Amino acid sequence: MILQNLADQTPFITKDGSTIRSILDRTNAPVELQSLAEATIPAGGATVRHHHKVSEEFYFLLDGTGWMEIDGGRREVGPGDAILIPRGAWHQITATTAIRMLCCCAPPYSHDDTYF
Repeated sequence: MILQNLADQTPFITKDGSTIRSILDRTNAPVELQSLAEATIPAGGATVRHHHKVSEEFYFLLDGTGWMEIDGGRREVGPGDAILIPRGAWHQITATTAIRMLCCCAPPYSHDDTYF
């Protein structure tokens, strides 16, 4: 059994500028097909607009509010919102108030699969 606690994970900055703590991914478990992480974005902050050629993503907002842009469409988002980011879709999230969210990537997140 593999069990990881979020509090034990060291934060790092992704290529898009968000702060991530991996919950389960290739760096801390024998994961092959997906990754799960907590991401935070401070109030007034945003990720750099980007896309992934290989991975699709889910964002699930736990705390905070902001704006999600996917391929030119823009919506206000907040706690409880689940967002599908299809593979290849250009996207950016901007925090109105500090955001804390879960990010799931399949296949697992990789800096090499982040394009600007």
